[in-house]
Amino acid sequence: MITHVDKKNRPTMVDISDKKVTLRIATASARVQLPKEVKEIFSDGELITKKGPVIDTAIVAGTMAAKKTHELIPFCHPLSLDSCKIEINTNQAGDLIINCKVSIEHKTGVEMEALTGASVAALTIYDMCKSLSHEIVITDVALEQKSGGKRDIG
Repeated sequence: MITHVDKKNRPTMVDISDKKVTLRIATASARVQLPKEVKEIFSDGELITKKGPVIDTAIVAGTMAAKKTHELIPFCHPLSLDSCKIEINTNQAGDLIINCKVSIEHKTGVEMEALTGASVAALTIYDMCKSLSHEIVITDVALEQKSGGKRDIG
């Protein structure tokens, strides 16, 4: 059964009025592969470019995006998030790993909010570093975990 189509085969938002309010948590991640010239300016957990502090700006942008997911993705319910935490760390290869964890007590999940937060944080890193290199690659955007609702994942 397709959930976003009504009886007349028209697009529609899912009716969640009969669902129970539960604690919903979702975590999503993304990886930003940085070329050598960008990795070389990474220092003390931060990249500073002409546009400013990259990591801090990406955290703010990802958080803002998660809160506005319903404005970007058709049929996402507008949600007042209880929490949105974004962490950006480096892995062994020097790539940036973004983790976005979102939570709410609501009738619908926050997977799209977590995925949007991680994606926009990655896009912000690209935007702020593109003057250094266009060889930046955003990859591995994925839902890592979700709980609450019909089924848990991860």
